[in-house]
Amino acid sequence: MPSPSPPQSDHLIFFVNGKKVVERHADPEMTLLFYLRKVLCLTGTKYGCGTGSCGACTVMISKYNPDTKKIRHYSATACLVPLCSLYGAAVTTVEGIGSIKTRIHPVQERLAKCHGTQCGFCSPGMVMSIYTLLRNYPEPTTEQLMETLSGNLCRCTGYRPIVESGKTFCEESTVCQLQGTGKCCMDQEENQFYLEKKEKMCTKLYDESEFRPFDPSQEPIFPPELIRMAEDPHKKTLIFCGEKILWMSPTNMNEVLELRMKYPTAPLVMGNTTIGLNAVLKGEFHPMIISPVGLTELNFVDFTDDGMTIGAGCTLAEIKDILTSTVSEEPKEKTKTYRALLKHLRTLAGQQIRNMATLGGHVASKHDYSDINPILAAGKATLNLISKAEGKRQILVEELFTTSLKEELRDGEVIYSVVIPQLSRWEIITAQRQAQHLENAFAIVNAGMRVQFREGTNTIKDLKMFFGRVGPTTVSASKTCEQLIGRQWNDEMLSEACRLVLDEIRIPPTAVGGMVEYKRTLIISFIFKFYLKVLRELHKLDPRRYPEIPENSISALEEFPIRAPQGIQMFQCVDPHQPPQDPVGHPIMHQSGLKHATGEAVYNVDLPRVDEELLLAVVTSSRAHAKILSIDVSEALEFPGVVDVITAKDVPGENNIDGEIIYAENEVICVGQIVCAVAADTYSHAKQAAEKVKVIYEDVEPQIITIEDAIKYNSFFFKEKKIEKGNIDRAFYYVDEIIEGEIHVEGQEHFYMETQSVLVYPTGEDEEMVIHTGTQYPTHVQDLVAAVLGVPRNRIMCHMKRAGGAFGGKVTKPAVLGAVAAVAAHKTGHPIRFHLERGDDMLITAGRHPLLTKYKIGFMKNGLIKAVDLQYYTNAGCTPDESERVIEYIVLKSETAYDIPNYRCRGRACKTNLPSNTAFRGFGFPQGALAVENYITAVAFKCGLPPEKVRDMNMSKTVNRTAYKELYNPEPLLKCWKECLEKSSFQSRKAAIEEFNKKNYWKKKGISIIPMKYSIAVPNGYETQAASLVHIYQDGSVLVAHGGCELGQGLYTKMIQVASRELKIPSSYIYLSETSTTTVPNASYTAASMGTDINGRAVQVRFLSILRSSSLS
Repeated sequence: MPSPSPPQSDHLIFFVNGKKVVERHADPEMTLLFYLRKVLCLTGTKYGCGTGSCGACTVMISKYNPDTKKIRHYSATACLVPLCSLYGAAVTTVEGIGSIKTRIHPVQERLAKCHGTQCGFCSPGMVMSIYTLLRNYPEPTTEQLMETLSGNLCRCTGYRPIVESGKTFCEESTVCQLQGTGKCCMDQEENQFYLEKKEKMCTKLYDESEFRPFDPSQEPIFPPELIRMAEDPHKKTLIFCGEKILWMSPTNMNEVLELRMKYPTAPLVMGNTTIGLNAVLKGEFHPMIISPVGLTELNFVDFTDDGMTIGAGCTLAEIKDILTSTVSEEPKEKTKTYRALLKHLRTLAGQQIRNMATLGGHVASKHDYSDINPILAAGKATLNLISKAEGKRQILVEELFTTSLKEELRDGEVIYSVVIPQLSRWEIITAQRQAQHLENAFAIVNAGMRVQFREGTNTIKDLKMFFGRVGPTTVSASKTCEQLIGRQWNDEMLSEACRLVLDEIRIPPTAVGGMVEYKRTLIISFIFKFYLKVLRELHKLDPRRYPEIPENSISALEEFPIRAPQGIQMFQCVDPHQPPQDPVGHPIMHQSGLKHATGEAVYNVDLPRVDEELLLAVVTSSRAHAKILSIDVSEALEFPGVVDVITAKDVPGENNIDGEIIYAENEVICVGQIVCAVAADTYSHAKQAAEKVKVIYEDVEPQIITIEDAIKYNSFFFKEKKIEKGNIDRAFYYVDEIIEGEIHVEGQEHFYMETQSVLVYPTGEDEEMVIHTGTQYPTHVQDLVAAVLGVPRNRIMCHMKRAGGAFGGKVTKPAVLGAVAAVAAHKTGHPIRFHLERGDDMLITAGRHPLLTKYKIGFMKNGLIKAVDLQYYTNAGCTPDESERVIEYIVLKSETAYDIPNYRCRGRACKTNLPSNTAFRGFGFPQGALAVENYITAVAFKCGLPPEKVRDMNMSKTVNRTAYKELYNPEPLLKCWKECLEKSSFQSRKAAIEEFNKKNYWKKKGISIIPMKYSIAVPNGYETQAASLVHIYQDGSVLVAHGGCELGQGLYTKMIQVASRELKIPSSYIYLSETSTTTVPNASYTAASMGTDINGRAVQVRFLSILRSSSLS
């Protein structure tokens, strides 16, 4: 029999920026982000992570509720919003609220003028989050502003100026009363330091009087057509049929149940925060999806005398608003569980995810990281379930997680609602979590705990403890709780509870995420805090019978508040005699600031499609060290849309350039090494075809992963780097004390907001190749591509306009990726676009070098250090990359600010089977300096001295030579040290902290001041040269080109300032377009804090020569 034909797709109708969109062939696999960028060509909405975590793709979605007659505006991450879920919705992107071509919105203007952008890649998302907040709350509070930005990540600007721009819309005053004095407004002690200074310091970075007024009444209206659609009484089930997925959106609960019975394995998708995430991270695929989005039967809240019933379709953000309102109106005794839930709802994920994720989906998914499920389980919450076959039934949430009661949702069953009961007077519930960040971070461990006492006593009647992130799902300590029933709430019970819980909840050493011992410690910590909280509540219930907890333990129960970042930027005021048209020294807005905020700044990933371009997806090694026995590409070549598969055999020139391997040949030397690449008409086809490539390996030993492995197998790059002065061995004989130790510093991911991307296209003549990439080093891209193709460098034209963050990660890596794409372009004859997804980017490009430091320190009892012997080892990875320079920097800068008479430092770069680590902010100095300050602190501890005193006495005091023989004058360092001590009120603040610590046993404060000597630029003089090219046109306009790359640091802006000063013309006459190897050849990289200095000088010299020439003529 012939297979049944797929059902006909309905038309998907929604609005984008006020314009109606009718998509006749909506694909259920497509996200809103892809549709905006690739179909509608609205590239202001950025791809940052693809998992809803960074907020770069934030848009505003507006929907009309026909029951309440209200319009709901909410922010959402477009990378997780299924296109098919938008029927009847209005989408607003950053392009829809303002443009430099027409009129910019006040949010966009203020973000730019408050210096809230650097690279600008995250700026459209920031704008849309703040804009959505203002649509709901025209005069928000600072707390609302902080909450709305909790799901937006910025990697370069810092949050203070971003938050400051948002504060200009807030109802309360945002100006520090002591602004301009340099004194922290939190300090109690008077500090006249700034007032006594002779030179005038400026703090005003922008003029609020220049801001456009914000008028909420001028915002676009919700499309009336969508209101009519929402109120249409004859709605029907919507069907969208894609290439591989069938999407069905039922209009009532009965249809949902029928579909669930017919397709029991089909997931229910509303927010798509689980299914969408798993599709990206785990490759999960569902051929059928049921989406009851907007179903009124699932979106309701009912209040009773005993508690609250919440519809499973309510979002976490809606629940937070409901609970906040309820808590403010109801007595505290009736809202115990609500308060516990609110504590976690404020920090669970980011605002966008809370706007999308639903309560029912969150419970049903049974995430191990759920912050909500442990509280619902502990709080006796009940699930109302319904199915077509069995009707309605109820189960306790705890039954999903308690081994002895284990319950599961049955086939065809749907969570209809969640009942949260009120607790009795003698019941106490707490919620706890510990994460690496207060907001938008998975908990390391979380917990929900409840105890019920017999009336009027401290005897346990019922006890529940649930923990997250310690097992595959939420884990119940049911056996422990059973054994503690009937016990009194005292120290003996606490000790027994801790012992029993650790016996019951065993975390295997191989647990996902590791940190096993720390997690066990957190479990005990949570139980102890629960114990103290209950003691305090018992005291409130019966003060005469149960005493208050000791005063020095109260701090254990205090939460860390989420505060808006505060600070003042001070800079030397411009000389009043400086000509008004000279912009140097003024806080000029970033040249592209407004374009960042409007989404009109074009990044490499935003370049429009080129005719006949192909998309590239790579096959990477799954082995750390292995021989490649065979590569079978036959199945991939047969996949629809595939044009070719590129391997090492297709490289026309060199495949190994100074140790950097373009395509793996014969063997792989790390997981993530590029083996081959698939070129196809779409990225989806290329990616799917890449999964069809079959690579057979044979493992090779040894597989060297850690620094310790490399030391064991003597696996190193380069010769040992070494500096030495004095007589180390002799000095150790004459010191009072010697300490030895080691410190490990792990690696770090760059996480630049714009992932690596390259567009390569052959011109079709004379072997020319044009490359567009976001790089810090266009010359290196040109060099490597020329070597790989076997052509002269003058045939390779590399263009770079701006990068969405770099931090060192785009110095060498774009050259390798550019070479991979160039070989594909050479073989196919097509333009090639190669854009890494976030996961591939993190896998292939690696990051900061892990460091192992071994030290031996000789010192006197007064803290004076006489001898230091340091041994540094970095984990370089599998190829040289920048590792030789990194270890050189670590060794050369290892003295930091200290003058040690007898000093030796050695460094080795370890060759391992990991992706090759590369340049990163600080270039090894942060890791190395951390080790130095670690041994300084160890010496201070051994001598019983304050660390700052040991730092001070060992600091360079006189003109001397460093261990690498350079003459060094420490006068600026000493002046800086003194000023920092005075400006920070260090001694008085330290005294206050010591007093606080005496009074608080569990919570401690600390303060530290550390001197630092950090040289900018690089040791090789020829690499600190720069050049510029200037065109002056007949209309008086000036075009400037130089070798520096705009990474967000405002390099182009500073070059305009220099040019304006030298030519004595307005900045508006000067323009910089891009950095290109066709205008300024052989340029150095933009890194090491030297970009402005060398390129600014080059621009200045060029203009001076032009002026001299014109005066001579």
